[in-house]
This record gives sequence, C-alpha cells and structure tokens, in this order.
Amino acid sequence: MHRWTALNDRQLTLLRDIADGKDPSAQDPGMRRSTYALRDRGLVTVSRQGGGWQTQVTEAGQFYLERGHHPEHPTLGGAPGAGSKTSVTVATGTARDAETTITPRLHKGTTAQKKSPTPYSERPLPVARRAQATKLVERLVAGGHVVISEPDEAEITEWRRVVDFAKRHGLAPAGKRIEKQRLWNAGRDLQISLVDGPHAKSGRRSPADNPRVPVSAQLRSPHHAVAGLRDSERRLLMPPSLRRRALLLLQGLAAEAERRGYKVREHPVPERDNRSAHYYSGRYFPASCREGVLDIIIDGFTCSVTIKQEFPQPADPDRSQQLALDIGYSRSHRQHHWGDRKRSKLEDVLGIVLRELETRAVEKRQRELDEKRAKEERRVRWEAAMATAKERAAQDRFGKILREQAKQWQEAHTLRQYCDALERRLDEPAETDTDVESARAWLRWAREYAEALDPLTQRPTMPSGLAFEPEDLKPYLDGWSPYGPEAHTPNWRTF
Repeated sequence: MHRWTALNDRQLTLLRDIADGKDPSAQDPGMRRSTYALRDRGLVTVSRQGGGWQTQVTEAGQFYLERGHHPEHPTLGGAPGAGSKTSVTVATGTARDAETTITPRLHKGTTAQKKSPTPYSERPLPVARRAQATKLVERLVAGGHVVISEPDEAEITEWRRVVDFAKRHGLAPAGKRIEKQRLWNAGRDLQISLVDGPHAKSGRRSPADNPRVPVSAQLRSPHHAVAGLRDSERRLLMPPSLRRRALLLLQGLAAEAERRGYKVREHPVPERDNRSAHYYSGRYFPASCREGVLDIIIDGFTCSVTIKQEFPQPADPDRSQQLALDIGYSRSHRQHHWGDRKRSKLEDVLGIVLRELETRAVEKRQRELDEKRAKEERRVRWEAAMATAKERAAQDRFGKILREQAKQWQEAHTLRQYCDALERRLDEPAETDTDVESARAWLRWAREYAEALDPLTQRPTMPSGLAFEPEDLKPYLDGWSPYGPEAHTPNWRTF
C-alpha cells in the first residue's frame, strides 16, 4: 500500500476527529491502529507523554482534508480536488450520507484570512527531486543508460533517491523500467539503465502477462528431451503419479518454447554427483536423481528449468504431492521458484516461467552490450591513462638527465679550475727534485677527463629513444594497471 492510497471511511473519520481536537486514546483499539496508519502516511504525528496520547494533524493531513487526496499522489500531486481550499467533498459509501463537507479546524488565535500552507508537492525538496528524476529519465531515453564514475556513498544515496522517486511516480516510459547496478571496474562506477519490460512484481499480478500454456493429459509423441527423462531410470525418482505429471509439465513447457521459436534440449548430467544422497526404494541416490532438467535456449541464452518433488519426505501426505519449478537465480530479486499452492498449480504458471526466461534473455543481451561498451570505455580510458603516464614519465626522465648534465658541468668546471691551479704550481721553481714530467702527464690526463666529463663539449640534444618498463609507469597511472584495462592488483599486493 502506498502513502497516497485513499483513506477508508474509518481512517477519514479519525483524521477529522483529530483535526477537531479529539483524543484518539479514548477510541477502541481498532481506531488506535488507524491512528498509526495515518501516522505512517505522514498525515498525523503521534506521541505518548505522561501516559496520554498527543496527536496533531500535519501539513500533509491538512492538505488531504482540503484537497481530498495525499500530496504525494503521483497523478494528482498538488492539483486541487473537487472541493475548494476550505472544504472538500468525500464519498461515504452510503445512500443516507451521499457526501460530507469537511471544514478544516482553525486553531486558536487564527483567522480565516490566514494564508494556507504550501502543498507538499510544491515544496522545494519534492520539486527538486522531480526535476532530477525527470532529467534522469530524459537522459535514459536518449542514451539508454547513465554512468556515474567513481561515486562516493553520498552520491550513491542521492541517485538511489532519484531513481526511487522516478519509479514511485511512474516517470519511466510505458513498457520500460529503470534499474541500477555497480560495475566491477576500477572505480566501481554506478550504471543506471532503462530496460524493456515492467517490473517483475507488477508483472506477476497481471493476468494478461500470463498466457495459458496448454498441458496435455497424455504423454504422446513427447519431445526428445522429455522422452530421455521418461526412459531414464536415474532421473525423476518420485511416486509414479507425480513422475507422470512432471513429464506432462515439461512436455507442455518444451512444446510452447519450440512454438515460440526457441530450442529445447536435455540437460547433461554427470555420472557422479557429489551432492547429498537420499533414500528411495531401498537404495541411495544422489539428490539430483529426483529432479528433471531441461535446457531452453532463447537467442543464445541457455537457462535450465528444473522440476522436482518439493517435499520428498514430509510428514503431511498432501505436501508430498507438490511439485516445484526452478530456473536458477538472477541478478535481481525476481522470482525464480514456483510450486504447487492452494490458489495455483504449476500448470497455471508455465506462461510466467517462459516470460521470465524471455526477460532474462533480453537482460543478458543488454548486459552483454553494456559490458562490451563498458569494456571499450575502459580500454579508451586506459589508453589515455597510459599516454599520460608515458608523458609524465618522460618529463621526469628529462628532468633527471638535465640534473645529471648540470652536475657533470659543475664538476668539469671545478676540475678545470684545479687543472689551472696545478699548471701554475708546475711553473713555479721547485725547491726539491720532483718528477715534473709525471706531474705534467697527470695534468694532461686531468684536462682530458674534464673535457670528456663536460656535457657542453658538444651541443646537447633532446633525449630520444626512451623506453619504459610496465613497472616504471605504475606511479603515474593513478590506479590503472600497466598490463591492460582489465588487469588488477590483488589486495594482498597493495600493502
């Protein structure tokens, strides 16, 4: 039940009484429950202090009394109802009281000329949220999806509220629904997509979306996959009556699937099954032996449909006659298990099962397209990051080479000064006998060494032919891996 669902007679009477200042604590327990129902819809506030109740009509409740509907109603919104701003006409459902005029209660010290409060739907927050949701839907209609790169928790919360507002107020186009998911890339991007088909919960309740799948009373000319299960002694181990019904259900499902153009095949089962075993007819069998599995292939998407006895060893004999269908889990919280119940049998839900398989096939194709697009986007971003990393690494390499040249130039300049001082010393008369020739040989070598060390002996040119190993680029990639856009570093290597 939504917050904007119309109030029943009991709740409406209680809302009027609270507006007139009556104490709901004097009412019966049913009225107390109605008080909490009004509180949950935001129409009244309830507090208990000093052993008594204190209730007060909120602005949303005053809006309901004036307009005849909740301010959050997705279609009516802040539009005025049939009554004026000071009264509203409400049907009571009886011939004696065809309509009742409600006059809002004026608080003490107020006058009729007092300005009415701003409707909830016209307040800044709902208006801003509607604008955000409308803009999001426009972007989804234009591009099919919206990707928020590297969102933080606050951004994720805000986008969730925008998506919920769009869903709650039916802003998505007809036949479409909005879904969001986190991508498994480096930044854990948030992707919001517009996909085909209504929400699963709303779809299950519509009889038009559940076409009847015929199930024959006799197993004649069965599908080869169903015939394989029928002839197997290690499949569908259950009472004969249940086994026959399970085969008829699988036959109806396989025939309808092929009629729609899909492929059906028998699911391969390994000879040895390591799952738990169960006791049947004096022997132990793997748990999978009581199941029958078909593979239905829809546009390349393969899904296994499993039928089994839902309660193989119950204390209640009625429950032992119940069958169940499973189609495996999905990424969403949609239904994947159906069983015989009091109000419906498996024969009644085969159309829903096929529709769910078709929806999953469409989603798988969309998911593959999204993953391919996301992979291509990651490749483009990675190539751009690699180009930037190489440029930054080259700049740092140039700086290192320049500093080395300046250091060598300073050292060569110092050595030349030393050589000049040494030469002046050799020109001075010696007081003792020294090996002058050896000293001059050392001077010649020193000048040659300084000349070779000086980078300005020749004109320095721009360094070329720089090569970088993948590990050399890591400090410049800002989290990307140098080995490719899909590569990642295990957590234990990041410490």
